[in-house]
Amino acid sequence: MGFGTWAWGNQLLWGYQESMDNELQQTFSLAVDNGINLFDTADSYGTGRLNGKSEKLLGKFIREYQGQKRLQKDIVIATKFAAYPWRLTPGQFLNACNASIDRMQIEQIGIGQLHWSTANYAPLQEKALWDGLVAMHDKGLVRAVGVSNYGPKQLVKIYDYLKTRGVPLCTAQVQFSLLSVGEDQLEIKNICDSLGIRLIAYSPLGLGMLTGKYTPSNLPRGPRAFLFRQILPGLDPLFSSLEEIAQKRSKTIPQVAINWCICKGTIPIPGVKTVKQAEENLGALGWRLSSQELLQLEYAARESPQKMIQNIFQTR
Repeated sequence: MGFGTWAWGNQLLWGYQESMDNELQQTFSLAVDNGINLFDTADSYGTGRLNGKSEKLLGKFIREYQGQKRLQKDIVIATKFAAYPWRLTPGQFLNACNASIDRMQIEQIGIGQLHWSTANYAPLQEKALWDGLVAMHDKGLVRAVGVSNYGPKQLVKIYDYLKTRGVPLCTAQVQFSLLSVGEDQLEIKNICDSLGIRLIAYSPLGLGMLTGKYTPSNLPRGPRAFLFRQILPGLDPLFSSLEEIAQKRSKTIPQVAINWCICKGTIPIPGVKTVKQAEENLGALGWRLSSQELLQLEYAARESPQKMIQNIFQTR
Protein backbone atom coordinates (compact mmCIF):
# COMPACT_ATOMS: atom_id res chain seq x y z
CA MET A 1 0.00 0.00 0.00
CA GLY A 2 1.04 3.56 -0.67
CA PHE A 3 -0.57 6.85 0.35
CA GLY A 4 -2.06 9.47 -1.96
CA THR A 5 -1.59 13.23 -1.51
CA TRP A 6 -4.29 14.69 -3.78
CA ALA A 7 -5.80 16.52 -0.78
CA TRP A 8 -2.55 18.29 0.12
CA GLY A 9 -3.11 21.78 -1.27
CA ASN A 10 -6.57 21.13 -2.74
CA GLN A 11 -9.04 23.61 -1.24
CA LEU A 12 -11.94 23.04 -3.64
CA LEU A 13 -12.53 19.31 -3.16
CA TRP A 14 -10.73 18.51 0.08
CA GLY A 15 -10.86 21.79 2.06
CA TYR A 16 -7.09 22.15 2.48
CA GLN A 17 -5.81 24.98 4.73
CA GLU A 18 -2.14 25.78 5.40
CA SER A 19 -2.88 25.31 9.12
CA MET A 20 -3.14 21.58 8.32
CA ASP A 21 0.56 21.30 7.38
CA ASN A 22 1.75 20.26 10.87
CA GLU A 23 -0.68 17.34 11.01
CA LEU A 24 0.10 16.40 7.40
CA GLN A 25 3.77 16.16 8.40
CA GLN A 26 2.92 13.99 11.41
CA THR A 27 0.77 11.83 9.12
CA PHE A 28 3.64 11.43 6.66
CA SER A 29 6.13 10.50 9.42
CA LEU A 30 3.74 7.98 10.97
CA ALA A 31 3.28 6.34 7.56
CA VAL A 32 7.04 6.07 6.93
CA ASP A 33 7.66 4.79 10.48
CA ASN A 34 5.17 2.00 9.72
CA GLY A 35 6.76 0.87 6.47
CA ILE A 36 4.83 2.92 3.90
CA ASN A 37 7.36 4.03 1.30
CA LEU A 38 5.23 4.90 -1.76
CA PHE A 39 3.70 8.38 -1.93
CA ASP A 40 1.71 9.41 -4.97
CA THR A 41 1.41 13.06 -6.02
CA ALA A 42 1.10 15.19 -9.18
CA ASP A 43 2.34 18.49 -10.54
CA SER A 44 -1.30 19.62 -10.82
CA TYR A 45 -2.19 18.88 -7.17
CA GLY A 46 -3.00 22.11 -5.35
CA THR A 47 -5.60 24.65 -6.42
CA GLY A 48 -5.00 28.20 -7.67
CA ARG A 49 -1.97 29.85 -6.05
CA LEU A 50 -1.33 26.53 -4.27
CA ASN A 51 -0.55 24.72 -7.54
CA GLY A 52 2.29 22.24 -6.93
CA LYS A 53 1.75 22.45 -3.16
CA SER A 54 1.43 18.68 -2.74
CA GLU A 55 4.88 18.11 -4.27
CA LYS A 56 6.41 20.93 -2.18
CA LEU A 57 5.03 19.52 1.07
CA LEU A 58 6.15 15.99 0.21
CA GLY A 59 9.71 17.19 -0.51
CA LYS A 60 9.79 19.18 2.74
CA PHE A 61 8.49 16.24 4.80
CA ILE A 62 11.10 13.89 3.33
CA ARG A 63 13.95 16.33 4.09
CA GLU A 64 12.74 16.90 7.66
CA TYR A 65 11.92 13.25 8.45
CA GLN A 66 13.39 12.44 11.89
CA GLY A 67 13.22 8.64 11.72
CA GLN A 68 15.73 6.05 10.52
CA LYS A 69 17.86 7.15 7.56
CA ARG A 70 17.23 3.77 5.92
CA LEU A 71 13.49 4.43 5.86
CA GLN A 72 14.04 7.94 4.50
CA LYS A 73 16.27 6.57 1.74
CA ASP A 74 13.67 3.95 0.72
CA ILE A 75 10.87 6.49 0.05
CA VAL A 76 9.54 6.30 -3.52
CA ILE A 77 7.83 9.39 -4.90
CA ALA A 78 5.44 8.65 -7.76
CA THR A 79 4.45 11.94 -9.36
CA LYS A 80 2.21 12.54 -12.36
CA PHE A 81 2.82 15.10 -15.09
CA ALA A 82 -0.31 16.72 -16.50
CA ALA A 83 -0.93 16.44 -20.26
CA TYR A 84 -1.66 20.18 -20.47
CA PRO A 85 -2.44 21.43 -24.01
CA TRP A 86 0.68 23.62 -23.98
CA ARG A 87 2.94 20.62 -23.33
CA LEU A 88 3.32 19.75 -27.00
CA THR A 89 6.90 18.52 -27.27
CA PRO A 90 9.09 15.98 -25.46
CA GLY A 91 11.24 18.89 -24.27
CA GLN A 92 8.28 20.62 -22.62
CA PHE A 93 7.37 17.41 -20.83
CA LEU A 94 10.99 17.08 -19.71
CA ASN A 95 10.80 20.63 -18.34
CA ALA A 96 7.73 19.59 -16.33
CA CYS A 97 9.77 16.79 -14.77
CA ASN A 98 12.62 19.17 -13.89
CA ALA A 99 10.11 21.58 -12.33
CA SER A 100 8.76 18.78 -10.10
CA ILE A 101 12.30 17.83 -9.05
CA ASP A 102 12.95 21.50 -8.16
CA ARG A 103 9.69 21.79 -6.18
CA MET A 104 10.47 18.65 -4.17
CA GLN A 105 14.22 19.40 -3.97
CA ILE A 106 15.14 15.80 -4.68
CA GLU A 107 17.71 14.36 -7.08
CA GLN A 108 15.54 11.77 -8.79
CA ILE A 109 11.83 10.93 -8.95
CA GLY A 110 10.92 7.29 -8.20
CA ILE A 111 8.15 6.90 -10.79
CA GLY A 112 7.38 9.58 -13.41
CA GLN A 113 3.83 9.08 -14.68
CA LEU A 114 1.81 10.54 -17.55
CA HIS A 115 -1.30 11.80 -15.71
CA TRP A 116 -3.73 11.04 -18.53
CA SER A 117 -3.86 10.11 -22.19
CA THR A 118 -4.72 12.71 -24.84
CA ALA A 119 -5.79 9.99 -27.31
CA ASN A 120 -9.48 10.95 -27.03
CA TYR A 121 -9.02 14.58 -28.03
CA ALA A 122 -5.41 15.31 -29.17
CA PRO A 123 -3.89 12.08 -30.53
CA LEU A 124 -0.88 13.85 -32.07
CA GLN A 125 0.15 15.24 -28.68
CA GLU A 126 0.22 11.73 -27.20
CA LYS A 127 3.36 10.58 -29.03
CA ALA A 128 5.31 13.66 -27.90
CA LEU A 129 4.36 12.93 -24.28
CA TRP A 130 5.49 9.33 -24.64
CA ASP A 131 8.82 10.56 -26.00
CA GLY A 132 9.00 12.90 -23.01
CA LEU A 133 8.70 9.90 -20.67
CA VAL A 134 11.51 8.17 -22.58
CA ALA A 135 13.72 11.28 -22.29
CA MET A 136 13.15 11.58 -18.50
CA HIS A 137 14.07 7.92 -18.08
CA ASP A 138 17.13 8.11 -20.35
CA LYS A 139 18.44 11.20 -18.56
CA GLY A 140 18.03 9.52 -15.16
CA LEU A 141 15.51 12.08 -13.90
CA VAL A 142 13.10 9.24 -13.04
CA ARG A 143 13.92 5.72 -11.93
CA ALA A 144 10.86 4.26 -13.67
CA VAL A 145 7.90 5.41 -15.76
CA GLY A 146 4.17 4.80 -15.47
CA VAL A 147 0.80 5.96 -16.73
CA SER A 148 -2.51 6.97 -15.19
CA ASN A 149 -6.09 6.78 -16.50
CA TYR A 150 -5.12 4.55 -19.44
CA GLY A 151 -7.70 2.09 -20.75
CA PRO A 152 -6.80 -1.40 -22.02
CA LYS A 153 -6.11 -0.49 -25.68
CA GLN A 154 -3.98 2.60 -24.99
CA LEU A 155 -2.13 0.74 -22.23
CA VAL A 156 -0.97 -1.96 -24.66
CA LYS A 157 0.00 0.70 -27.22
CA ILE A 158 2.21 2.68 -24.84
CA TYR A 159 3.72 -0.52 -23.41
CA ASP A 160 4.70 -1.65 -26.93
CA TYR A 161 6.05 1.78 -27.88
CA LEU A 162 8.14 2.17 -24.73
CA LYS A 163 9.48 -1.35 -25.22
CA THR A 164 10.81 -0.38 -28.69
CA ARG A 165 12.60 2.53 -26.99
CA GLY A 166 14.12 0.26 -24.35
CA VAL A 167 12.03 1.67 -21.47
CA PRO A 168 9.91 -0.70 -19.36
CA LEU A 169 6.44 0.47 -18.31
CA CYS A 170 6.52 -0.01 -14.55
CA THR A 171 3.05 1.03 -13.33
CA ALA A 172 -0.49 1.80 -14.49
CA GLN A 173 -2.74 3.80 -12.21
CA VAL A 174 -6.51 3.48 -12.48
CA GLN A 175 -9.58 4.11 -10.35
CA PHE A 176 -10.10 0.71 -8.70
CA SER A 177 -12.38 -0.08 -5.77
CA LEU A 178 -15.50 -2.02 -4.88
CA LEU A 179 -17.38 0.93 -6.41
CA SER A 180 -15.43 0.92 -9.67
CA VAL A 181 -14.62 -2.61 -10.74
CA GLY A 182 -16.19 -2.88 -14.18
CA GLU A 183 -15.03 -4.81 -17.24
CA ASP A 184 -12.44 -2.17 -18.15
CA GLN A 185 -10.74 -2.34 -14.76
CA LEU A 186 -10.60 -6.13 -14.84
CA GLU A 187 -9.25 -6.09 -18.40
CA ILE A 188 -6.59 -3.54 -17.39
CA LYS A 189 -5.66 -5.73 -14.40
CA ASN A 190 -5.30 -8.80 -16.65
CA ILE A 191 -3.12 -6.86 -19.10
CA CYS A 192 -0.95 -5.59 -16.25
CA ASP A 193 -0.52 -9.11 -14.90
CA SER A 194 0.45 -10.51 -18.30
CA LEU A 195 2.92 -7.70 -19.09
CA GLY A 196 4.51 -7.38 -15.64
CA ILE A 197 3.06 -3.91 -14.93
CA ARG A 198 2.05 -3.10 -11.34
CA LEU A 199 -1.49 -1.72 -11.03
CA ILE A 200 -1.86 1.21 -8.63
CA ALA A 201 -5.44 1.58 -7.37
CA TYR A 202 -6.41 5.19 -6.81
CA SER A 203 -9.59 6.18 -4.93
CA PRO A 204 -9.76 2.71 -3.27
CA LEU A 205 -12.34 4.20 -0.88
CA GLY A 206 -14.38 5.86 -3.64
CA LEU A 207 -13.46 9.45 -2.68
CA GLY A 208 -14.37 8.57 0.92
CA MET A 209 -17.71 6.93 0.12
CA LEU A 210 -16.45 3.56 1.40
CA THR A 211 -15.33 4.94 4.76
CA GLY A 212 -18.83 4.34 6.16
CA LYS A 213 -18.84 7.91 7.53
CA TYR A 214 -21.43 9.27 5.12
CA THR A 215 -25.14 8.67 4.54
CA PRO A 216 -27.70 10.35 2.24
CA SER A 217 -28.57 12.64 5.19
CA ASN A 218 -24.92 13.21 6.23
CA LEU A 219 -22.95 14.26 3.15
CA PRO A 220 -19.45 15.74 2.85
CA ARG A 221 -19.02 19.43 2.10
CA GLY A 222 -18.19 20.66 -1.38
CA PRO A 223 -18.60 19.04 -4.82
CA ARG A 224 -18.45 15.48 -3.45
CA ALA A 225 -21.92 15.95 -1.90
CA PHE A 226 -23.59 15.90 -5.32
CA LEU A 227 -21.92 12.62 -6.30
CA PHE A 228 -22.52 10.98 -2.92
CA ARG A 229 -26.21 11.94 -3.05
CA GLN A 230 -26.56 10.02 -6.33
CA ILE A 231 -24.68 6.88 -5.30
CA LEU A 232 -25.05 6.28 -1.54
CA PRO A 233 -28.78 5.32 -1.55
CA GLY A 234 -27.99 2.28 -3.71
CA LEU A 235 -25.11 0.92 -1.63
CA ASP A 236 -27.03 -0.92 1.11
CA PRO A 237 -26.06 -4.45 -0.08
CA LEU A 238 -22.38 -3.50 -0.23
CA PHE A 239 -22.31 -1.73 3.14
CA SER A 240 -24.16 -4.62 4.74
CA SER A 241 -21.44 -7.07 3.57
CA LEU A 242 -18.60 -4.70 4.47
CA GLU A 243 -20.00 -4.26 7.97
CA GLU A 244 -20.55 -7.98 8.49
CA ILE A 245 -16.98 -8.84 7.48
CA ALA A 246 -15.52 -5.89 9.44
CA GLN A 247 -17.25 -7.01 12.64
CA LYS A 248 -16.20 -10.63 12.16
CA ARG A 249 -12.59 -9.58 11.56
CA SER A 250 -12.48 -6.84 14.24
CA LYS A 251 -11.63 -4.39 11.47
CA THR A 252 -13.29 -1.24 10.13
CA ILE A 253 -15.22 -0.82 6.87
CA PRO A 254 -12.42 1.16 5.12
CA GLN A 255 -9.83 -1.42 6.23
CA VAL A 256 -11.88 -4.18 4.61
CA ALA A 257 -12.38 -2.11 1.41
CA ILE A 258 -8.64 -1.40 1.10
CA ASN A 259 -7.74 -5.01 1.90
CA TRP A 260 -10.02 -6.11 -0.95
CA CYS A 261 -7.86 -4.01 -3.35
CA ILE A 262 -4.69 -5.60 -1.94
CA CYS A 263 -6.14 -9.10 -2.33
CA LYS A 264 -6.95 -8.30 -5.99
CA GLY A 265 -3.21 -7.79 -6.55
CA THR A 266 -3.23 -3.99 -6.75
CA ILE A 267 -1.31 -1.37 -4.78
CA PRO A 268 -4.01 0.87 -3.25
CA ILE A 269 -3.11 4.50 -2.52
CA PRO A 270 -5.81 5.84 -0.17
CA GLY A 271 -5.56 9.56 0.47
CA VAL A 272 -4.57 10.76 3.94
CA LYS A 273 -5.04 14.13 5.63
CA THR A 274 -4.92 13.21 9.33
CA VAL A 275 -3.01 10.97 11.71
CA LYS A 276 -6.29 9.19 12.49
CA GLN A 277 -6.88 8.38 8.82
CA ALA A 278 -3.31 7.09 8.45
CA GLU A 279 -3.66 4.86 11.52
CA GLU A 280 -6.93 3.47 10.20
CA ASN A 281 -5.53 2.83 6.71
CA LEU A 282 -2.50 1.05 8.18
CA GLY A 283 -4.95 -1.42 9.73
CA ALA A 284 -5.63 -2.72 6.19
CA LEU A 285 -2.16 -4.32 6.19
CA GLY A 286 -0.92 -7.59 7.67
CA TRP A 287 -3.96 -9.78 6.98
CA ARG A 288 -5.99 -11.04 4.01
CA LEU A 289 -9.65 -11.55 3.24
CA SER A 290 -10.61 -15.15 2.46
CA SER A 291 -11.67 -16.14 -1.06
CA GLN A 292 -15.24 -16.53 0.25
CA GLU A 293 -15.20 -13.00 1.68
CA LEU A 294 -13.87 -11.60 -1.61
CA LEU A 295 -16.71 -13.28 -3.50
CA GLN A 296 -19.26 -12.01 -0.97
CA LEU A 297 -18.05 -8.41 -1.40
CA GLU A 298 -17.96 -8.62 -5.20
CA TYR A 299 -21.48 -10.05 -5.32
CA ALA A 300 -22.71 -7.28 -2.99
CA ALA A 301 -20.98 -4.67 -5.20
CA ARG A 302 -22.80 -6.04 -8.26
CA GLU A 303 -26.10 -5.90 -6.34
CA SER A 304 -25.55 -2.20 -5.59
CA PRO A 305 -27.02 -0.37 -8.60
CA GLN A 306 -24.89 2.79 -8.59
CA LYS A 307 -21.18 2.90 -9.43
CA MET A 308 -18.51 5.57 -9.27
CA ILE A 309 -18.31 7.91 -12.25
CA GLN A 310 -15.17 7.10 -14.22
CA ASN A 311 -12.51 9.75 -14.73
CA ILE A 312 -13.35 11.82 -17.85
CA PHE A 313 -9.76 11.34 -19.04
CA GLN A 314 -9.96 7.54 -18.88
CA THR A 315 -9.38 6.10 -22.38
CA ARG A 316 -10.37 2.80 -23.93
